[in-house]
Parts: sequence; structure tokens; C-alpha cells
Amino acid sequence: MNKRAIGESYEKEAGIYLEKQGYQIIQYNYRCKSGEVDIVAQHEQTLVFCEVKYRRDKRLGHPLEAITKRKQQTLIRCALHYLAEKPVGMLNIRFDVIGILGAEIEWVQGAFECG
Repeated sequence: MNKRAIGESYEKEAGIYLEKQGYQIIQYNYRCKSGEVDIVAQHEQTLVFCEVKYRRDKRLGHPLEAITKRKQQTLIRCALHYLAEKPVGMLNIRFDVIGILGAEIEWVQGAFECG
């Protein structure tokens, strides 16, 4: 499997995890001119933009450490494009990160804020 296919398989795994928590997956891999958001999901009155990072082991660091300020800014810009393209009404917005280390999933809700 190439790197992109591996990434997509772990994004699907994260999506299944979110569904088990009561989230509805709206879209995988939303792309715009600013970049990409791995998962767009909804839970009750909250629209969640979720980044998924996978590492086989800690040799390259914990997957959650890969969400730099620069990556956060890219995700925020993508979310703004999404909201302009697909108005969602009065939903709350949240940015989550799911780190997968080996077989362990760690989910950080509200990992960062816009602004």
C-alpha cells in the first residue's frame, strides 16, 4: 500500500471510531485551495473538523505532535472555505485531532480554536 492509501485507511478507522461515539460523518477528505480536512462530522449541534494522524511507533514522535501551528492554520482556512461553500446554519464549530499510534486511538476534542 502506498502512503496515501495507508492514510485513507486510518482516516476510515477514525471515522468508524467517531460513528461509534454518535457522530455522523459528513465528508472524508474535504479539499479546497487552502488544503484538506480529513473528516467533517456532526454531533448534535456541533460541526467538527477533524485531522487524523497515524504513526506505527514513536520513532517519529507521537502523532498528536504533528499538528503544528501551521497545520492548525491550514485546517482553519479549510473550515472557512467549507462554511462559505456549504452554509450549515447555527451549528457550533470545533477542531478535533485523532492520533493513532499503532493500534491505540487518542482523540482530542477541541484541540485548538479558530483565532
